[in-house]
Amino acid sequence: MLLRIPPTSRRLALIGLACLGTQSVLVPQSIGNAKEQSVLEQADDASGETYSLKHSLQPGQTLRYEVTHVAKTKTRINGSEEIANVHTKSNRAWTVAEADDSEMTFDHSIESVAMTQQSGDADEVQWDSTTGEEPPKIFSVVASQIGTPLATVTINKQGQEVRREDHAGSKSSLGMGTLALALPDKPVKIGESWAVPSEIQARTEDGFVKQIKIRQLYTLKKVKAGVATLSVKSETLTPIEEESLRAQVIQQLSNGTLRFDVDNGYLLSKELIWDESVVGFQGPGSMMEYRAKMTEELLPEDSSTSVASKKKKSQR
Repeated sequence: MLLRIPPTSRRLALIGLACLGTQSVLVPQSIGNAKEQSVLEQADDASGETYSLKHSLQPGQTLRYEVTHVAKTKTRINGSEEIANVHTKSNRAWTVAEADDSEMTFDHSIESVAMTQQSGDADEVQWDSTTGEEPPKIFSVVASQIGTPLATVTINKQGQEVRREDHAGSKSSLGMGTLALALPDKPVKIGESWAVPSEIQARTEDGFVKQIKIRQLYTLKKVKAGVATLSVKSETLTPIEEESLRAQVIQQLSNGTLRFDVDNGYLLSKELIWDESVVGFQGPGSMMEYRAKMTEELLPEDSSTSVASKKKKSQR
Protein backbone atom coordinates (compact mmCIF):
# COMPACT_ATOMS: atom_id res chain seq x y z
CA MET A 1 0.00 0.00 0.00
CA LEU A 2 1.56 3.27 -1.12
CA LEU A 3 1.36 6.37 1.05
CA ARG A 4 -0.82 9.08 -0.42
CA ILE A 5 -0.09 12.57 0.79
CA PRO A 6 -3.44 14.40 1.17
CA PRO A 7 -4.43 16.68 -1.74
CA THR A 8 -2.64 19.99 -1.35
CA SER A 9 -5.79 22.03 -0.80
CA ARG A 10 -6.91 19.75 2.02
CA ARG A 11 -3.44 19.72 3.57
CA LEU A 12 -3.31 23.51 3.56
CA ALA A 13 -6.72 23.67 5.24
CA LEU A 14 -5.38 21.42 7.99
CA ILE A 15 -2.31 23.63 8.44
CA GLY A 16 -4.52 26.72 8.65
CA LEU A 17 -6.69 25.11 11.30
CA ALA A 18 -3.66 24.05 13.30
CA CYS A 19 -2.31 27.60 13.18
CA LEU A 20 -5.53 28.69 14.89
CA GLY A 21 -5.34 25.90 17.45
CA THR A 22 -8.42 24.11 16.13
CA GLN A 23 -9.08 20.66 14.77
CA SER A 24 -6.65 18.86 12.51
CA VAL A 25 -5.64 15.39 11.37
CA LEU A 26 -1.85 15.37 11.37
CA VAL A 27 -1.45 16.02 15.08
CA PRO A 28 1.83 16.16 17.00
CA GLN A 29 1.35 14.24 20.23
CA SER A 30 3.14 16.05 23.05
CA ILE A 31 4.34 13.95 25.93
CA GLY A 32 1.98 14.91 28.72
CA ASN A 33 3.57 17.13 31.33
CA ALA A 34 7.06 16.07 30.24
CA LYS A 35 9.63 18.08 32.15
CA GLU A 36 12.35 19.77 30.17
CA GLN A 37 15.80 18.37 30.65
CA SER A 38 18.48 20.09 32.67
CA VAL A 39 20.50 22.74 30.91
CA LEU A 40 22.33 20.95 28.09
CA GLU A 41 25.01 23.42 27.06
CA GLN A 42 27.25 25.67 29.08
CA ALA A 43 27.15 29.41 28.48
CA ASP A 44 29.85 31.45 26.79
CA ASP A 45 28.87 34.56 28.78
CA ALA A 46 31.88 35.56 30.86
CA SER A 47 29.79 37.66 33.25
CA GLY A 48 28.14 34.58 34.71
CA GLU A 49 24.84 36.43 35.22
CA THR A 50 21.79 34.18 35.32
CA TYR A 51 18.16 34.89 34.44
CA SER A 52 15.03 33.32 35.88
CA LEU A 53 12.42 32.82 33.14
CA LYS A 54 8.93 32.15 34.49
CA HIS A 55 5.35 32.67 33.38
CA SER A 56 3.51 35.12 35.65
CA LEU A 57 -0.11 35.74 34.65
CA GLN A 58 -2.57 37.76 36.76
CA PRO A 59 -6.28 37.04 37.50
CA GLY A 60 -8.51 39.05 35.16
CA GLN A 61 -5.66 39.67 32.71
CA THR A 62 -6.27 39.18 28.96
CA LEU A 63 -3.38 38.70 26.56
CA ARG A 64 -4.21 39.11 22.87
CA TYR A 65 -1.94 38.04 20.03
CA GLU A 66 -2.06 38.60 16.28
CA VAL A 67 -0.97 35.43 14.49
CA THR A 68 0.00 35.49 10.81
CA HIS A 69 0.80 32.34 8.86
CA VAL A 70 1.89 32.27 5.20
CA ALA A 71 2.78 29.01 3.44
CA LYS A 72 3.60 27.83 -0.08
CA THR A 73 3.75 24.14 -0.96
CA LYS A 74 5.04 22.90 -4.33
CA THR A 75 4.68 19.23 -5.24
CA ARG A 76 5.94 17.52 -8.39
CA ILE A 77 5.03 13.91 -9.24
CA ASN A 78 6.11 12.38 -12.56
CA GLY A 79 6.38 15.78 -14.22
CA SER A 80 3.02 17.07 -12.95
CA GLU A 81 3.44 20.11 -10.68
CA GLU A 82 1.01 21.76 -8.29
CA ILE A 83 1.50 24.91 -6.22
CA ALA A 84 -0.68 25.81 -3.27
CA ASN A 85 -0.71 28.90 -1.05
CA VAL A 86 -2.37 29.74 2.25
CA HIS A 87 -2.50 32.99 4.23
CA THR A 88 -4.11 33.18 7.65
CA LYS A 89 -4.30 36.12 10.07
CA SER A 90 -6.07 35.70 13.39
CA ASN A 91 -6.43 37.28 16.81
CA ARG A 92 -6.26 34.86 19.71
CA ALA A 93 -6.71 35.56 23.39
CA TRP A 94 -5.77 34.18 26.78
CA THR A 95 -8.30 35.22 29.42
CA VAL A 96 -6.86 34.48 32.86
CA ALA A 97 -9.40 33.19 35.39
CA GLU A 98 -7.17 32.19 38.28
CA ALA A 99 -3.49 32.55 39.18
CA ASP A 100 -1.29 32.03 42.21
CA ASP A 101 2.39 31.53 42.92
CA SER A 102 2.51 28.10 41.27
CA GLU A 103 -0.30 27.75 38.69
CA MET A 104 -2.28 29.89 36.21
CA THR A 105 -5.60 29.00 34.55
CA PHE A 106 -6.83 30.71 31.39
CA ASP A 107 -9.34 30.28 28.57
CA HIS A 108 -7.84 30.14 25.10
CA SER A 109 -10.03 31.50 22.30
CA ILE A 110 -9.92 32.83 18.73
CA GLU A 111 -11.59 36.23 18.42
CA SER A 112 -11.28 36.87 14.68
CA VAL A 113 -9.71 35.36 11.58
CA ALA A 114 -9.07 36.19 7.92
CA MET A 115 -8.15 33.23 5.69
CA THR A 116 -7.09 32.91 2.06
CA GLN A 117 -6.36 29.64 0.28
CA GLN A 118 -5.52 28.75 -3.31
CA SER A 119 -4.45 25.43 -4.80
CA GLY A 120 -3.42 24.57 -8.36
CA ASP A 121 -5.88 25.83 -10.95
CA ALA A 122 -8.72 26.17 -8.41
CA ASP A 123 -10.15 29.57 -7.56
CA GLU A 124 -8.82 31.39 -4.54
CA VAL A 125 -11.02 31.02 -1.44
CA GLN A 126 -11.21 33.90 1.04
CA TRP A 127 -13.08 34.64 4.23
CA ASP A 128 -12.87 37.32 6.92
CA SER A 129 -14.86 36.71 10.10
CA THR A 130 -15.20 40.43 10.82
CA THR A 131 -17.35 41.00 7.70
CA GLY A 132 -20.26 38.90 8.99
CA GLU A 133 -20.41 36.98 5.70
CA GLU A 134 -21.18 33.26 5.56
CA PRO A 135 -17.91 31.28 5.54
CA PRO A 136 -17.00 28.87 2.73
CA LYS A 137 -17.45 25.23 3.68
CA ILE A 138 -13.69 24.66 3.96
CA PHE A 139 -13.55 27.27 6.76
CA SER A 140 -16.76 26.24 8.53
CA VAL A 141 -15.01 24.53 11.45
CA VAL A 142 -13.02 27.66 12.22
CA ALA A 143 -16.13 29.83 11.91
CA SER A 144 -18.07 27.73 14.42
CA GLN A 145 -15.36 28.16 17.06
CA ILE A 146 -14.73 31.91 16.90
CA GLY A 147 -15.58 33.79 20.07
CA THR A 148 -15.90 30.70 22.29
CA PRO A 149 -13.21 29.11 24.48
CA LEU A 150 -11.34 26.36 22.66
CA ALA A 151 -9.79 25.12 25.89
CA THR A 152 -9.35 25.92 29.56
CA VAL A 153 -5.69 25.39 30.38
CA THR A 154 -3.75 25.38 33.64
CA ILE A 155 0.02 25.83 33.40
CA ASN A 156 2.81 26.13 35.92
CA LYS A 157 5.55 28.73 35.87
CA GLN A 158 7.61 26.68 33.41
CA GLY A 159 4.71 26.61 30.92
CA GLN A 160 3.96 22.91 31.42
CA GLU A 161 0.27 22.01 31.15
CA VAL A 162 -0.95 20.81 34.54
CA ARG A 163 -4.58 20.42 33.46
CA ARG A 164 -6.46 20.97 30.23
CA GLU A 165 -10.14 20.81 29.33
CA ASP A 166 -10.78 20.97 25.58
CA HIS A 167 -14.11 22.56 24.62
CA ALA A 168 -13.49 22.65 20.85
CA GLY A 169 -10.54 21.89 18.62
CA SER A 170 -7.51 19.94 19.76
CA LYS A 171 -3.90 20.20 20.90
CA SER A 172 -2.69 20.17 17.30
CA SER A 173 0.13 22.51 16.39
CA LEU A 174 1.86 21.26 13.22
CA GLY A 175 5.08 22.88 14.24
CA MET A 176 3.50 26.07 15.55
CA GLY A 177 4.56 25.23 19.09
CA THR A 178 2.54 24.64 22.25
CA LEU A 179 0.30 27.33 23.74
CA ALA A 180 2.75 28.28 26.48
CA LEU A 181 6.48 28.71 25.98
CA ALA A 182 8.48 25.94 27.67
CA LEU A 183 10.88 27.52 30.17
CA PRO A 184 13.74 26.01 32.22
CA ASP A 185 13.22 25.05 35.86
CA LYS A 186 16.32 26.91 37.02
CA PRO A 187 18.04 30.20 36.17
CA VAL A 188 20.10 30.16 32.94
CA LYS A 189 22.97 32.14 31.49
CA ILE A 190 23.26 33.65 28.02
CA GLY A 191 24.11 30.81 25.63
CA GLU A 192 22.65 27.99 27.72
CA SER A 193 20.06 25.59 26.28
CA TRP A 194 17.26 23.35 27.53
CA ALA A 195 15.21 20.71 25.74
CA VAL A 196 11.58 19.57 25.75
CA PRO A 197 10.74 16.10 24.36
CA SER A 198 7.62 15.34 22.31
CA GLU A 199 6.28 12.94 19.71
CA ILE A 200 4.62 13.39 16.33
CA GLN A 201 2.78 10.86 14.18
CA ALA A 202 3.50 9.90 10.58
CA ARG A 203 1.98 7.21 8.39
CA THR A 204 4.25 4.67 6.71
CA GLU A 205 3.89 3.45 3.12
CA ASP A 206 2.20 0.26 4.34
CA GLY A 207 -0.42 2.24 6.25
CA PHE A 208 0.89 1.98 9.80
CA VAL A 209 1.21 4.97 12.13
CA LYS A 210 4.75 5.56 13.35
CA GLN A 211 5.66 7.61 16.42
CA ILE A 212 8.54 10.00 15.72
CA LYS A 213 10.39 11.25 18.78
CA ILE A 214 11.65 14.83 18.60
CA ARG A 215 12.83 17.49 21.00
CA GLN A 216 12.55 21.27 20.98
CA LEU A 217 15.91 22.79 21.82
CA TYR A 218 15.65 26.29 23.30
CA THR A 219 18.66 28.59 23.74
CA LEU A 220 18.81 31.92 25.59
CA LYS A 221 20.51 34.25 23.12
CA LYS A 222 20.37 37.59 24.95
CA VAL A 223 18.53 39.67 27.54
CA LYS A 224 18.09 43.41 27.02
CA ALA A 225 15.79 45.89 28.78
CA GLY A 226 13.92 43.08 30.50
CA VAL A 227 13.27 41.16 27.25
CA ALA A 228 14.80 37.73 26.67
CA THR A 229 15.46 36.59 23.10
CA LEU A 230 15.45 32.83 22.59
CA SER A 231 15.98 30.52 19.65
CA VAL A 232 14.10 27.26 19.15
CA LYS A 233 15.10 24.37 16.91
CA SER A 234 13.38 21.00 16.51
CA GLU A 235 15.66 17.98 16.46
CA THR A 236 14.45 14.59 15.22
CA LEU A 237 15.55 11.77 17.54
CA THR A 238 13.94 8.85 15.69
CA PRO A 239 15.86 7.85 12.53
CA ILE A 240 13.80 8.54 9.39
CA GLU A 241 14.81 6.47 6.40
CA GLU A 242 11.67 6.81 4.26
CA GLU A 243 11.28 10.07 2.35
CA SER A 244 7.49 9.64 2.57
CA LEU A 245 7.80 9.99 6.35
CA ARG A 246 10.18 12.92 6.06
CA ALA A 247 7.66 14.78 3.88
CA GLN A 248 5.11 14.55 6.70
CA VAL A 249 7.53 15.42 9.50
CA ILE A 250 9.18 18.56 8.11
CA GLN A 251 5.96 20.60 8.34
CA GLN A 252 5.62 19.71 12.02
CA LEU A 253 8.97 21.02 13.26
CA SER A 254 9.60 24.42 14.89
CA ASN A 255 12.60 26.60 14.06
CA GLY A 256 12.79 30.29 14.87
CA THR A 257 13.04 33.07 17.43
CA LEU A 258 10.95 34.07 20.46
CA ARG A 259 10.89 37.13 22.72
CA PHE A 260 9.80 36.82 26.35
CA ASP A 261 9.03 39.58 28.87
CA VAL A 262 11.20 38.58 31.83
CA ASP A 263 9.73 41.16 34.23
CA ASN A 264 6.04 40.51 33.49
CA GLY A 265 6.23 36.82 32.64
CA TYR A 266 4.63 36.33 29.22
CA LEU A 267 5.47 35.84 25.55
CA LEU A 268 5.94 39.00 23.48
CA SER A 269 6.51 37.53 20.03
CA LYS A 270 7.33 34.42 18.05
CA GLU A 271 8.69 33.91 14.53
CA LEU A 272 8.98 30.44 12.98
CA ILE A 273 10.33 29.73 9.50
CA TRP A 274 10.22 26.62 7.29
CA ASP A 275 12.37 26.15 4.17
CA GLU A 276 12.39 22.45 3.34
CA SER A 277 12.61 20.15 0.32
CA VAL A 278 12.07 16.39 0.06
CA VAL A 279 13.00 14.42 -3.06
CA GLY A 280 11.43 11.02 -3.73
CA PHE A 281 8.56 11.17 -1.24
CA GLN A 282 6.33 9.33 -3.73
CA GLY A 283 8.86 7.62 -5.97
CA PRO A 284 11.99 8.81 -7.82
CA GLY A 285 10.05 11.33 -9.94
CA SER A 286 8.54 13.20 -6.99
CA MET A 287 9.56 16.27 -5.02
CA MET A 288 7.97 18.49 -2.39
CA GLU A 289 9.05 21.99 -1.39
CA TYR A 290 7.61 23.70 1.69
CA ARG A 291 8.22 27.39 2.40
CA ALA A 292 6.36 29.01 5.29
CA LYS A 293 6.51 31.68 7.98
CA MET A 294 4.48 32.14 11.14
CA THR A 295 4.60 35.25 13.34
CA GLU A 296 2.85 35.96 16.62
CA GLU A 297 2.82 39.41 18.21
CA LEU A 298 1.37 40.60 21.51
CA LEU A 299 -1.25 43.30 20.90
CA PRO A 300 -1.70 46.42 23.08
CA GLU A 301 -4.38 46.09 25.75
CA ASP A 302 -6.73 48.54 24.00
CA SER A 303 -6.50 46.92 20.55
CA SER A 304 -9.34 44.40 20.79
CA THR A 305 -11.53 44.67 17.69
CA SER A 306 -12.91 41.15 17.69
CA VAL A 307 -16.42 40.30 16.60
CA ALA A 308 -16.90 38.48 19.90
CA SER A 309 -16.10 41.64 21.87
CA LYS A 310 -18.40 43.74 19.69
CA LYS A 311 -21.25 41.30 20.28
CA LYS A 312 -20.78 41.51 24.04
CA LYS A 313 -20.82 45.31 23.97
CA SER A 314 -23.97 45.40 21.85
CA GLN A 315 -25.80 43.14 24.27
CA ARG A 316 -25.20 45.40 27.26
